[in-house]
Amino acid sequence: MLGKIALILTIVGGINWGLVGLADFNLVNLILGFVPILERIVYLLVGVSALYTAYDMFKK
Repeated sequence: MLGKIALILTIVGGINWGLVGLADFNLVNLILGFVPILERIVYLLVGVSALYTAYDMFKK
């Protein structure tokens, strides 16, 4: 279950960065920009999820 959550968060983060690169549009900031601490928590969770997903992929 943890792996699925991490994968979903990693995909969401990838889509957000794709939007930033393509259209200079930060969806996370648009949704959570009014509460900066929540925005930072989302970015932290996406980063930790990416590390977990990479670890999970290479341990197999």
